[in-house]
Amino acid sequence: MGKVTITNVFRMFTKEDGTIVHALDNINLDVQNREFICIIGPSGCGKTTLLRILAGLDFPSSGTITLDDVPIKGPGPKRGMVFQEYSLFPWRSVIDNVTFGLEICGTNKKEARHIAMSYLELVGLSKFAKSYPNELSGGMKQRVAIARALVNDPKVLLMDEPFGAVDAQTRNRLQQELLKIWERDKKTVLFITHSVDEAVFLADRVVVFTARPGRIKEIFDINLKRPRDRTSVEANIAREKLLSSLGTEIKKATE
Repeated sequence: MGKVTITNVFRMFTKEDGTIVHALDNINLDVQNREFICIIGPSGCGKTTLLRILAGLDFPSSGTITLDDVPIKGPGPKRGMVFQEYSLFPWRSVIDNVTFGLEICGTNKKEARHIAMSYLELVGLSKFAKSYPNELSGGMKQRVAIARALVNDPKVLLMDEPFGAVDAQTRNRLQQELLKIWERDKKTVLFITHSVDEAVFLADRVVVFTARPGRIKEIFDINLKRPRDRTSVEANIAREKLLSSLGTEIKKATE
């Protein structure tokens, strides 16, 4: 299972000068097992804050988040996180980066490397197991990060603009590879993006956040057959609806 339930979540921060920042305002969302959810919204609307709370790296000021009805109280192997900036350890080889989570969980070295190799094969990087991050392209680094997030077999994959730092061609390829992994393993995915095109291509549902304080403005069902044609009439209609909803909030955020 991998059902996520977000109930009445608020998050406020107090800055050094005493100013209170209201990041999230009464977020309620039910994410079903094996569902692919994309979250879009203006910069600074709390998307990353919500994902960090889901990962157990931050905590709500009030409200609850559960995974399969168990409250999330900190980091754990049932949730894998992929960041935008790769976050690989530069002093560790590719395979040693991927085995890191298994080592933390106490898996013996031989078994950890065997498991890690299977995931490097899955993302097409088994030949680069002994390479170091500085020897890889941006797209390859992100595939290593995905393998590292998957290696503990999490129920939920949390992805914070994971393809935002790569070129358009690499981004399209990574999207397709991610969908292959998702279709094979059927994990629950929560994926933050600024790209409406990406959201339409990937998601079962797209959640649109308002400008700060972040609230859920609308949720769009993307009822398109897979594999999806980015240029189809149906995809363009979905894209236009999302752009219209998002554009209003981006304008508010810049006023």
